[in-house]
Amino acid sequence: MPRIDLCITIDRREQKPFTFTGASVYEGTVTEPATLNVGDYSLRDMGDLVACERKSLDDLAGCLAADRERFERELLRSRALEAFAVVVEAPWEALAKGQYRSRLNPLAATQSIAAFVSRMRVPFWFCGSRPAAEFCCWSFLKQFAQGRLQSLKDVERALGMRPPKASRHGADRMPNSFPAKAASKLERS
Repeated sequence: MPRIDLCITIDRREQKPFTFTGASVYEGTVTEPATLNVGDYSLRDMGDLVACERKSLDDLAGCLAADRERFERELLRSRALEAFAVVVEAPWEALAKGQYRSRLNPLAATQSIAAFVSRMRVPFWFCGSRPAAEFCCWSFLKQFAQGRLQSLKDVERALGMRPPKASRHGADRMPNSFPAKAASKLERS
């Protein structure tokens, strides 16, 4: 049975889902369909903690124009999560030059993104291409999972359920803050 390192859930409504295959970095990653309240991608059983929204450039332009109210509601819902990002399958320059099908003014488009970033604190990653956006989405979710795992290990250590991290000084040596000479004086007295 193959090793599973990361289980990414993909919203059932996602039109062109990432596959997270085709590169060695994705080994150990599996996907499963889910119904997500926010975003297109999350981690199994963590849809209320983390999500990533995927946008093509044309889709993003539509969300900044005709579908703006719906998109703003989703961004507002994302604020309840611990981590959320929007990955765009195009470079920033393409948005700034208006290289999309919408008649949306490029200055209005770029200022809308700036407003979402500054007012709602939603990061937008203009990844340059679909494969780069897929990798950024995977990286974002993987880093979140690794951070949560480290937090759990720290809690276990604090509760005495996990041995302390090994000291780089060696288990039989005193830490540098307590010199050996001082220790030997204490032992003699």
